[in-house]
Amino acid sequence: MIISYKFIPGPIYRFVSSLLSMDGWDLIVIGAGPAGLTAGIYAARSNLKTLILEEKQAGGTLLMAPWIENYPGFPEGISGEDLARKMIAQCLRFGASIHEYEGVIELKLGEHGSKIVRTDKAEYTANAIIIASGSRHKRLGVPGEYEFEGRGVSYCALCDGAFFKGLRVLVVGGGNTAVVSAIYLSKIAAKVYLAHRRESLRAEEVYVSGLIKSGVEILWNTEIKRINGDSRVRSVTLFNNRSGEEMTLPIDGVFVCVGEIPNSEIVKALGVKVDDQGYIIVDAYQRTNIAGVYAAGDVTSFPVKQVGTAVGQAIVAATEAYKYVRKPYYA
Repeated sequence: MIISYKFIPGPIYRFVSSLLSMDGWDLIVIGAGPAGLTAGIYAARSNLKTLILEEKQAGGTLLMAPWIENYPGFPEGISGEDLARKMIAQCLRFGASIHEYEGVIELKLGEHGSKIVRTDKAEYTANAIIIASGSRHKRLGVPGEYEFEGRGVSYCALCDGAFFKGLRVLVVGGGNTAVVSAIYLSKIAAKVYLAHRRESLRAEEVYVSGLIKSGVEILWNTEIKRINGDSRVRSVTLFNNRSGEEMTLPIDGVFVCVGEIPNSEIVKALGVKVDDQGYIIVDAYQRTNIAGVYAAGDVTSFPVKQVGTAVGQAIVAATEAYKYVRKPYYA
């Protein structure tokens, strides 16, 4: 089972934490989403003493996915929660330790190449680190967005589009992700609108051409002011920033595609290089510019953000971490 210390009295908890922090780990994985859990499976199975730290609940963004139909091995599909639980169970079976609700505050380099990980509960040392902290969706910040998340508000057309078959949906955004999402949804939904706050799209021309052919209705100079509903989304209140007019559009779903924010803030003090958007730069072996520090999943600059790609990257990262720690003859 996953160890949770939240019900242990403060003094006892601090004592237990101090004992744990005295023990060095072969590998610490930051994040327990699909990338972090996969890294834990491969590392622990290779007999690396592995600790996974997760600031929230183990499973990460998988827990937000109502249904996943494109992950290999599940022909009928599987809920994100069930897939997460299977990954967690497999991770624990091989001997990895998972600490939930323990956020990482600071990373720094110790003596002889060791890595120091400080959390809001303890301090640990490790020979290697895999950063699998993922990313978070940019939000619109409008009334109703948070309340209807999972009940009509989505941030992934590929993940949730099938739930809106034959319904009316609105995509918000003007970049490649928004346009590609709208095209994809046009093959599923009865009616698709694309709302963009400007009068031209940022997306590449080839995608814009496809959008026009798809029959998606573009709402130019349009901003979302409010998402309305009862048990689920029923309409949106729109504002035309050119004419100043406000209108209510009946809708069944809202897909927010205004970008993502990588959870990479903690790596900056360590000196890990990121791109201009904050995504961690890795090579083909998931190595960062710091020896013994790897990254996998949505926190990296890899362009495709899916469960499958996160898993693949994590396998590579864990394999390379094993080589770094154990230094086998073939490495």
